[in-house]
Amino acid sequence: MTARTPIAQRLHHTAYVTKDQEATRAFYEDILGFPLLATWSEADELFGALRVYCHTFFGLADGGALAFFQFADKADQDLFDPALLPSPFRHIALKVDADGQAELGRRLAAANWKPEGTYVLEHGYCRSLYTEDPNGMLLEFTVDVPHADTIAADRSADAHDTLRRWLAGDHTSNNTYR
Repeated sequence: MTARTPIAQRLHHTAYVTKDQEATRAFYEDILGFPLLATWSEADELFGALRVYCHTFFGLADGGALAFFQFADKADQDLFDPALLPSPFRHIALKVDADGQAELGRRLAAANWKPEGTYVLEHGYCRSLYTEDPNGMLLEFTVDVPHADTIAADRSADAHDTLRRWLAGDHTSNNTYR
């Protein structure tokens, strides 16, 4: 199978529900430095009822954003924000450079932001700083290793074969970069 150019140009935004817009704003804007780009106060007929909500957008350098909804009605909040069990496999990963990752680490430490839940993992193909936002969502700030392009080409070349192999039951690791 040949590689195709993706139609999607970049992430426009990814959206989540928050129980506390101000705590979310303070974390993303004041601690991490992601500017609040827009706040929409909305009342729309959605899914069979009038929904009143606030929708915020926090900017990323590429023009994308992280977006958060909070509903005025507790019943709507509960409906659209189901309790999810925490999982390290449900997270947002954002690309940063080494200086940016170090700066975010300094900001989190200076704010004493969840020091027990902020950690670094070396994946071999990248180095990741993890922390949790006020909503319990895991964030990953990732720095690619210097030869990431070569690694990406290797994984692209065997992506379909590796997936077929894994689905057939051969779970041998192909991460030789750690």
